[in-house]
Amino acid sequence: MKLTSAHALSALVVPLVAAKDCRPPVESEKLQELILADNLMGNLQELNDIAYANGGNRAFGYPGYAASVDFIYGEVSKLKGFTAWKQDFPALFTNTTAAAVTVDNTTFRTVALTYTPSTPEEGLTLPFALAPAGQAGCFVENYEGLDVAGKIVLVERGLCPDQTTFAGKVRPAAAAGAAAVVLYNNGPAQLTAGSLSNPSPDYVPAALIDQGPGQAIRARLEAGEEVITHTTIVQLIEERITTNVFAETKGGDADNLITVGAHLDSVVAGPGINDDGSGTSLILELAKALSHFSTNLKVRFGWWGAEENGLWGSRFYVNNLTDPEIDQLLLYMNFDMVSRGFWGVFDGDGDVAAPGGPDGSEVIESLFVEWFESQGLEVTPIGLTGGTDYVPFMSVIGKPVGGLFTGTGTDQDACYHQACDNITNPVADTIWNNAKAAAHVLSILATDGVDLVPKTPVNGTIGAIRRETDSASMHVHDVFNPSHGKFCDHDLI
Repeated sequence: MKLTSAHALSALVVPLVAAKDCRPPVESEKLQELILADNLMGNLQELNDIAYANGGNRAFGYPGYAASVDFIYGEVSKLKGFTAWKQDFPALFTNTTAAAVTVDNTTFRTVALTYTPSTPEEGLTLPFALAPAGQAGCFVENYEGLDVAGKIVLVERGLCPDQTTFAGKVRPAAAAGAAAVVLYNNGPAQLTAGSLSNPSPDYVPAALIDQGPGQAIRARLEAGEEVITHTTIVQLIEERITTNVFAETKGGDADNLITVGAHLDSVVAGPGINDDGSGTSLILELAKALSHFSTNLKVRFGWWGAEENGLWGSRFYVNNLTDPEIDQLLLYMNFDMVSRGFWGVFDGDGDVAAPGGPDGSEVIESLFVEWFESQGLEVTPIGLTGGTDYVPFMSVIGKPVGGLFTGTGTDQDACYHQACDNITNPVADTIWNNAKAAAHVLSILATDGVDLVPKTPVNGTIGAIRRETDSASMHVHDVFNPSHGKFCDHDLI
């Protein structure tokens, strides 16, 4: 059919009009109205079902994680006005085949630290030796004069100046000649996981036992008694490929990108419904709600893989950003454990719970605090001490960070890193309020973030750190530098 000039013009115009984004600009109240507790809990039920259909977990390297990726990607790839994609990356998978600390024919509940060296398969039978107490055990010079060479050092877990709670205690003992290290927990919780972040020749075989047995052995050693232990730690370590999932608004200013993230994996011990199915569900519902609106700034949602093994997914993502991509990034918000516990807000300025974050982090904090106070909910400030996926954004590329966290203590989550972190664990009202708070803050930042948050472009120092980390941190024998901000309680480094 031959078109007249008028028809030809209209044929050109119609696609241009159709391509226009006619969605209304995002507003806080309207975005919050689309956040429903039933939907948040429905996502958690789906993740719970995935876990129980795949051996009881959604951990990196196991079928439940692959099924979780399929679920999230299937949901976000349907969103109007969004682009979804996956990012594969290498991470170090571990499988512990033996972990036992035995004294006087009593074998204690034992957790092999992720990325620990192994003992001989038959184990080691050696006397215990006491490490220096407290933070003194974080420094090899404090081992001078102590008879620890060729023995198994007993040390209490605790935060070291490098922000680690395991690695910082294992390294000095190894340097002093210990044959192995047994840490005991510094609280009553029964931990089911702990990590050294990466394999290293600086480590010796290391495991964790509970506080009670550890204190009892310590008392015997302090009384001058020789205590013999038979300790066995055998762990497979191998590189495997896993996946991050992303969904990004098609509209919005790409030169001022807001990234919102949560980790998608669980620990091997359980379904991980609070940790971190809750954050996974929160940002999924946030993305779904946001799909009904336009934003001034581009927003990217990220579901990170292998967080529980040492932040592998978020580290890989950050380490592989180009300098122009780093310049585009305005800020990062993280949601890791948001369905039971206190109303925890990351303390961006560090005025209550040091340390704080880069400039602009205090803006994110104040917006969250403002919302919680408007609802009559008491905020618990959380220091940016590490242990979750904001770390590479803050410490490697110097971006403002913020977000929510409801706590890992027994009063907040008695099922933390355990099999009972299933669908019975989350509190619907808690995740709902946290999700509405996130909607409020995102609506403001996606509209006026350029005016509220200072931009931190790449500089020589940050660029050098990023390139150094990019070339090193993903390899088996390299250690992620603790001075870059790693780690604290959540992933139990």
